[in-house]
Amino acid sequence: ETFQITMARLLQDTSKFHPSEWYTANRMQRASTESQKSRSECVTAESWRLVDEIEKTTQKTQSDVNKKIEQRREEIKFWKQELDNKLEQIVHETEVLLTFKNRLERALESCKEPLVVAQKCLLYRQRRVGIDLVHDEVEQELLKEAEVLQGIIALLGRTLEQTNEQIRRNRSAKYNLEMDLKDKFTALTIDDYCASLTNDTPHIIYADNAMKLEGNFVSPEDWIDFSNINVEKADKQRNNSLALKALIDSILSQTANDMRKQCEMVNVAFRNRVKEVKDAKHKLETFLAMVMDETASQEKNIAALKKAIADKEGPVKVAQTRLEARNHRPNVELCYDTVHCSLMNEVQEITKNIQRLKDALAQAETELKCLSCRQLSLEEEIKVKENTLYIDEVLCMQMRESLYINNY
Repeated sequence: ETFQITMARLLQDTSKFHPSEWYTANRMQRASTESQKSRSECVTAESWRLVDEIEKTTQKTQSDVNKKIEQRREEIKFWKQELDNKLEQIVHETEVLLTFKNRLERALESCKEPLVVAQKCLLYRQRRVGIDLVHDEVEQELLKEAEVLQGIIALLGRTLEQTNEQIRRNRSAKYNLEMDLKDKFTALTIDDYCASLTNDTPHIIYADNAMKLEGNFVSPEDWIDFSNINVEKADKQRNNSLALKALIDSILSQTANDMRKQCEMVNVAFRNRVKEVKDAKHKLETFLAMVMDETASQEKNIAALKKAIADKEGPVKVAQTRLEARNHRPNVELCYDTVHCSLMNEVQEITKNIQRLKDALAQAETELKCLSCRQLSLEEEIKVKENTLYIDEVLCMQMRESLYINNY
């Protein structure tokens, strides 16, 4: 009974599946499994294809990056070489310009002594006296020499300032090249390191933040322009230096020639003037000798005149004594005879002649005084000339002999 009840329940249970459903379910499991297997196989095949494709792409991309790194290294090396060349050139030009600066400084220093000498000569020549204190050719040439030297000193000073400024600009261009080269060296070192990295290099790491474009990135065009500007600046300053060197050479040569030419003009003027003064002094000495001779002659003449006057005392006394004696003749003997007449005439004649001699003596003594004055005047003028000769020949010309104008 229990069995029957159980059987009845089994027959009445609706939760049981029909055999057809069982078979259907099995078929579906198989179909689903086969479908899943097929899909899985497709995914696997696609994965293998994808892995292969990505591996090839990755290798190709890495190879392209390696080539670009190599190209970039060559580009940096090219610009580094360009900058190196320009740096070498600007350093060389600056060194050469420094020697030109030194030449300018020495030339400027060498102008001081000639200027002092010219100024001293002008001061010494102020000590000339009398008629010799003349604005002669020597003074004109000395003033011109001082003017030429002052002009040269001013020109050399300006050129020296220009040279210092050019050296500063060269050093500025050199600094820019050095900074650029330093950065290029660092960049090349980094890219050399990057080029050396492979997939098997130890210590390579993930760096996600490296993808962020932080910092002042510049475009490749700006990168080239930056170095190009530095090169162009260096070239410009090098060309300026070359032009300045040519200018300095020309200035140094021209100024030395101008100084030498003017120095010789002054020396020639001195020589001519000294000859003129010596000639004048010689003539004055000749005149003095003439005056001295004439003075001696006049002194003799005065002595002769004085003797002649003294010699007339006897005849006057004799004639006057005779007249005095005859005045004592007695009575009719006191006759105005020919003797008395002759004695009267003799006294008058001698007295007149003595007066003439005295007049001649007075004139001779006047002339002697004039000769004495002339002598003093000539002696003073000779001293004036001696003073002038001492100033020009001893003080000035000997001092100028030490002058030597170099070509710097």
